[in-house]
Amino acid sequence: MTHNIAILGASGYTGAELVRLIATHPTMRIAALSADRKAGMEMAEVYPHLRHLDLPRLVTIEEIDFAGIDLVFCALPHATSQAVIKELPRDIKVVDLSADFRLRDPAEYQKWYGQPHAAPDLQKEAVYGLTEFYRDEIRGARLVAGTGCNAATGQFALRPLIAAGVVDLDDIIVDLKAAASGAGRSLKEHLLFSELFENVMGYALGGTHRHLGEFDQEFSKIAGRKVEIQFTPHLIPATRGILVTAYVKGEADAVHGALAKAYAEETFIEVLPMGKAPSMKDVRGSNFCHIGVAADRRPGRAIVVATLDNLTKGSSGQAVQNANLMLGEPETAGLMGAPVFP
Repeated sequence: MTHNIAILGASGYTGAELVRLIATHPTMRIAALSADRKAGMEMAEVYPHLRHLDLPRLVTIEEIDFAGIDLVFCALPHATSQAVIKELPRDIKVVDLSADFRLRDPAEYQKWYGQPHAAPDLQKEAVYGLTEFYRDEIRGARLVAGTGCNAATGQFALRPLIAAGVVDLDDIIVDLKAAASGAGRSLKEHLLFSELFENVMGYALGGTHRHLGEFDQEFSKIAGRKVEIQFTPHLIPATRGILVTAYVKGEADAVHGALAKAYAEETFIEVLPMGKAPSMKDVRGSNFCHIGVAADRRPGRAIVVATLDNLTKGSSGQAVQNANLMLGEPETAGLMGAPVFP
């Protein structure tokens, strides 16, 4: 069975990544692509690396005929998706890649994003899209909220440890390195080559990063009480990838064992042998996440390192993984491509 797909916001990085993945998907067909400023252009003009594909012309959202569309990927900017999605026909399934539906509590959304939610009823309906932990809910969902790429990486490293009770919940430090594509395609001064090359910079210091809302929500839900981690992200001079180093209080063997047990049957999560550290390039361009554990020199402490591609497993690949479940397709369909190396 062929599923007709629309991608809203196809001219952004996550939109282009969706096109790349769906182009080889066995049952998904791209029926419509929207863009705002680039409406009327061919996708090949915006992204020459997709020139070999037969794709529909970019149009405005208003020009799309949603009759016959089975699922919409919404790759629009934050605070834009909620207004668009609430106007879509109710019989269409939606995977949203923005932050608009990640937080279940409207007050928490306003706290982290600085404005009231425009579609609170849909916010209550949305299922959090961290596939490996919400797949049963995702299968029956109409609206799935893709996670933040930083939040996904940190959660893959820490969720099983919190659930298994093998770490001190009040002593978790997360240091994160993020590549520049996570900031999107819009021109930003700090992302200019001359600013970012040969440079590393911390940002959102002191607990102001918006993805902390997801960490707070998910970790506190697992633990059954309030959990607040210490979190510092850094921007690095790379195009793709996220690498998390989490410092936890717990026995390293127990930490490694909890992760290995949690992900033993997961296709896309690989727990490395004890003491091995993953590399961003090991997962580049793929839907895989690699996790390593090492014992700290101080007894009773461990280091957990997790890495994934922010545009694939952290966003568009995760979105396709969720869409597969929603459409009754194999979860791995279109996503088993090997990482690109070197």
